[in-house]
Amino acid sequence: MFKNYLLVGRLEEGGSGMYFILIAFLLALFFIIMAFVKKNKSLETSNKMIGLAAESSLVALVIGCLSSVIGIITLFDMLEAIGDARPDLVAAGIKVSLLTITFGLFAFTIARIGILIYKWSLNLESNK
Repeated sequence: MFKNYLLVGRLEEGGSGMYFILIAFLLALFFIIMAFVKKNKSLETSNKMIGLAAESSLVALVIGCLSSVIGIITLFDMLEAIGDARPDLVAAGIKVSLLTITFGLFAFTIARIGILIYKWSLNLESNK
């Protein structure tokens, strides 16, 4: 049903690690939004939210790397069990392992851009 949507299909295709990356990514976005909301009320709380966003984005990246390595190991286990290195199986296994690292890098980059915008907005306000 949901496989017709590109994102959901890729999430399922990449395995369970993709959902953990998605959770870390959504947490990072939540913390960035909360930092902007609380910026005028409490700068200390806002900075804590940005710190949590940075940690969440890093978790997304690390889970992406870990899932990618696990995917490659699974591919090699499968090839060892089959005993025949068919190019279509190798390509499919590599694609699945690259999906997780790509999504982890995407989540990390988008969250870091949000953090950069937040810090830039602080500099603009301090220069006024």
